[in-house]
Amino acid sequence: MTDAPSAGVAAPRPLLGIEGLTVAFNTEDGLARVVEDVTFAVGEGETVGLVGESGCGKSVTAQSIMRLLPSPPARVEAGRISFEGTDITALDDTAMRALRGDRIGMIFQEPMTSLNPTMTIGHQIAEVLRYHRSMGAGAARPLVIDILRRVGVGGAERRLDQYSHELSGGLRQRVMIAMALICGPRLLIADEPTTALDVTIQAQILELLKQLQRDMGLSILLITHDLGIVAEMCRSVVVMYAGRVAETGPTGQVLRHPRHPYTAGLLASSPRRARRGEKLPTIAGSVPPPGRRTVGCAFADRCPRVGERCRRETPPLAGEEGGRASACWHPLP
Repeated sequence: MTDAPSAGVAAPRPLLGIEGLTVAFNTEDGLARVVEDVTFAVGEGETVGLVGESGCGKSVTAQSIMRLLPSPPARVEAGRISFEGTDITALDDTAMRALRGDRIGMIFQEPMTSLNPTMTIGHQIAEVLRYHRSMGAGAARPLVIDILRRVGVGGAERRLDQYSHELSGGLRQRVMIAMALICGPRLLIADEPTTALDVTIQAQILELLKQLQRDMGLSILLITHDLGIVAEMCRSVVVMYAGRVAETGPTGQVLRHPRHPYTAGLLASSPRRARRGEKLPTIAGSVPPPGRRTVGCAFADRCPRVGERCRRETPPLAGEEGGRASACWHPLP
């Protein structure tokens, strides 16, 4: 962790800054807010982990950054998403298409469904260069081979003419990484990049991301439900619950001394902390879906520290020393 800026010296502008982001969807039951008042930043060369259970709003946040949510039914109700100092929520579609895949790359959750089964691997990667660099197939070919080698795909020349169904899960994920990085982006959004892979391949992909970050100076927003991956990869962490930020701060501090009961529950229920023969603790209940999130703290019905105020008032994300913040009326000491 770097030292805080001296008094009177402005902190460097983050590469990606999200301020008060609120995203809603039109549904049959009316407007449902899926993400509410989300605020965090990703600095130059930094890896930030975005964690939480399924349904917490992680992927919607990522897709909002990339402007991939269909509108309607989705719409940004409030907030600002700034990249390199520009509010990308205000960009027109043409400007956003020029940014997406070029300065910002994204790895999606499931490579088998993200890759086009009717196109060869080489054609799909080269397509990114054709769009963003106006390159023909001949000029793109050596660059495609080079990026495949850099992401650890053996026999790159041979793989160019293969289809996604001919590759293993690990190779498909490496192809997705190659597509995301072929234009040399400054920011990489990795949405659950190792979920469908076995443990050995997971470790290889994570090590690959760390090496590519060092080589390319990447900033990474890593979306995951695995706190062990966060501990290994991320300088800071953002914990989301029911569409809001529950806790944020330097990874080591948050994982060693969580302030929000939800973060503590996630840590306690991690299989990595379980002892053989012991029953794994769980967080009772489930994340309330959008549209059923009532007044007060959304975690109240599952929280061991719940009080009367928790059911009446929504706790703000309150800053603390050391760059930490939590949204809880009764935080852990």
